[in-house]
Amino acid sequence: MVVDFVNNAPALAARYRDFSWWEARGRCAAHEELTARIGQDPELCELLAASLPVGNKQQPNLLLAAVRHLDGPHAEQGPHGELAYGRWREWTIRHWDEVRAVVMSRSTQTNEPARCATLLPVLARLRGPLALLEVGTSAGLCLHPDRYRYAYEPDAALGTPGTAAHPEASTLGAPDSPVTFRCRVGREDRVAEEDAAPPARLPEIVWRGGIDLAPLDPVDDPEALRWLRSLVWPGTPERAQRLTAAVDAVRTAPRPEIVRGDLVEELPALAARVPEDATLVVFHTAVLPYLPPTHRERFADRVRTVLAARPGGGHWISQEHHSVTPWRPAPTAGRLTPADQERLLTLALDDRPVALTGAHGQSVHWVA
Repeated sequence: MVVDFVNNAPALAARYRDFSWWEARGRCAAHEELTARIGQDPELCELLAASLPVGNKQQPNLLLAAVRHLDGPHAEQGPHGELAYGRWREWTIRHWDEVRAVVMSRSTQTNEPARCATLLPVLARLRGPLALLEVGTSAGLCLHPDRYRYAYEPDAALGTPGTAAHPEASTLGAPDSPVTFRCRVGREDRVAEEDAAPPARLPEIVWRGGIDLAPLDPVDDPEALRWLRSLVWPGTPERAQRLTAAVDAVRTAPRPEIVRGDLVEELPALAARVPEDATLVVFHTAVLPYLPPTHRERFADRVRTVLAARPGGGHWISQEHHSVTPWRPAPTAGRLTPADQERLLTLALDDRPVALTGAHGQSVHWVA
């Protein structure tokens, strides 16, 4: 959802309640309950609002990860029930200086490599060889879609029953990869079956680069990997296992060109390093909520300018919630409920919505 930049306790409480309803509900029972309780706790919200700078440092996910990182109570499964919340609350307040120090020194750099499962079908459609440039790259795990394996499963509930061509899961990817990402596939009636078919091949990638304010290196820095694991929601051990396996999968890969800095300011210079004979693909997932609203359209304009200036152009792939891309209409999906549509990200190619996707790469529903 859109980040709220208003600095007061009632607004922050509402932000936690919104996180519980829109982000955690149906995905993580522990965070759904915990953030709902924080949103109804005026005293704790006053502490958070008074102690943390306005903006990204007040993100619910950052506080929860900081407490987990410090091995706070119920770190693995999350606090359930009033007594458990009381223990979590008391510990957090008692250790507030330590918690705040982690919040101030870290950021919510969730690097969910399974998002490659929803990026791959679009990448496979593009003429190669490809040069991938990810903004908000975190640990850069999504720059290596060719290092993983994938299983695309037709989902009748999402409008894609099995067919003669794809009766069951369609698998592809690096045969020796230690991790397989599973993704359910659906489509609207207006989308032809062949346009929703799983990719038949991996793209050829000849260059990789990324931009982040504070890039992480979980391959060589165990503390960076530990922080990334702290960002994985409790009660979802498969995501933690996926993260560790993805790091192992890229351990021997050539290092991407990672630039530390502002994604708007650094984009032109990094794009200029891309080989001339490669197709530049600028992509990002769930990054725009962390930009102030005035910066989002500035970023979109910068991407368009960079691609237009490149001989042969390039492509822009975004996976963002529709609320942070007001310059284009939100896609509609008659096979999904309005509530489900509101919780999904919009996958867009060159500013044209083509699918609705699960935030962790678990599903793709084609709308165009």
